[in-house]
Order: sequence, then C-alpha cells, then structure tokens
Amino acid sequence: MLNKPSSPANETALMARVTAIAGLTFGELAEQLNVAVPNNFKREKGWTGQLIELALGASAGSKPQQDFPDLGIELKTLPLSYNNTPLETTYVCYAPLTGVSGLTWENSNVKNKLQKVLWIPVQGEREIVPADKLIGQGFIWQPNASELSLLQQDWEELMDMICLGHVEKINARIGEVMQIRPKAANGKALTDAIGENGSKILTRPRGFYLRKNFTSNILKQLFS
Repeated sequence: MLNKPSSPANETALMARVTAIAGLTFGELAEQLNVAVPNNFKREKGWTGQLIELALGASAGSKPQQDFPDLGIELKTLPLSYNNTPLETTYVCYAPLTGVSGLTWENSNVKNKLQKVLWIPVQGEREIVPADKLIGQGFIWQPNASELSLLQQDWEELMDMICLGHVEKINARIGEVMQIRPKAANGKALTDAIGENGSKILTRPRGFYLRKNFTSNILKQLFS
C-alpha cells in the first residue's frame, strides 16, 4: 500500500517514483493510494494534481513555494490530446493584486515556481473517463535563457498593469507565453486590488497561466 508516501530525499528518489507511476491509469494509482476516483472532473478540477502530489510525496500544498521545497522542484500535470499536444493552459500561481511595491521578477513567485519543474503528462481527452486516463513518463524541465526572458517580459507587462491600477483591463490576450486570468472556485469570490486612482477595489482573484504554445514548445524540445 502506497498510502501517503513521505517526501522524496533527493531528485533521484523522486524520479524513481515518477517512473513507477508512468503507465498506470488514474484508477490504478488511486486504488494503490486508497483514493476515490470521481466520475468526472466538473467539480473536481484539481483532483489529478492532488493524486499525483500524493503519489510522489509533494509537501507544499497550496503554500507559495515549490511542491518539493527541499528539492526546489515544482510539480505540474500536463493534460495532452491524442496527438500529444497540451489541451489547456497551465496554472502557475496566484497573481498578487496588492502589496506589489518592490516586487521584481527575480523575487516573484512565478520565477520561483518555474525555475525547475517536474512535468507529468497525462491523458486529457474528455471522453476518456477519469479512472481510465493514463499517466505518462514525467520529466524535469528548467527554462533556458530565451524562455526566462519571454516569461519575464510577460510578467513585467502584466504586473505593471496591476501596479498602475489597470487590473480590470487585463484580458487573456495580453502576454506572449503567459497570461493572467480570473482564478476562483466561483465568480462571487472577491479580493482587494489596486484601483485606477490608487484606492482599493474589489475584484476577482487572478492567476498566472502558461499558454499552450509555451508548454507545447517544452514538449517539442523533449522529443527532439
């Protein structure tokens, strides 16, 4: 019984666990971990990530640090289509909407989260029931200088808009490889943000997301 593995001692131990779950279905892994599999993901959007986190011994949960803080590694699942292209954008972390003075790319949570990522590809096509979806072979990725530059440019453009009180003008089209979108369980959740005249306003929480073209290029690098 794999129930609640401890945190891996090092990257080698982590990758051994990654290889051990590759080729399993969600149902098979959930059975090993004594976890119930939902019939669909309409109300269980984070279930896949939580299952993989549990299997690999991730410890950060929702804290603003990497999923494996002792190893400096973030965990991201990547739902793929039948032709191995990403089916959706990848959530990185919440976007700070207040207290942003003095925040730079170098000390941002986005850079911290993305400096070393363990990607776990999974079958994502909606007609496959959750229990039958396969887990692929995970891999470690670190952004190269070009990727870091693109991420920094998008982060700085989006954060400038937040700092200037233009959060409500941010839409999903802004950003070449990374975007900001509303991030909340429902549309009624509100949080403080900076308004146009510097006063506080209430708005929906926002999150940073990697665009599909960016994660698609990561996969192309891997397979080339």
